[in-house]
Amino acid sequence: MDALQQFLTMGGYGGYVWPAYGIGAVVMLALLLASLRGARKAEAELAIMQQLRQDRRRNREAKV
Repeated sequence: MDALQQFLTMGGYGGYVWPAYGIGAVVMLALLLASLRGARKAEAELAIMQQLRQDRRRNREAKV
């Protein structure tokens, strides 16, 4: 149990290290969520553009 306490206190620097780890984890999680949200938005825009392209091709073929 003493070894665990020494690990958590990190030689007196635990008060600085653990919050830094926490902030780092929160930032990484926020970046992950932002990336996933951006990817979903880009995929939706791509699907719309592909549908518009197909519609234009069909209109050209129908006119010929």
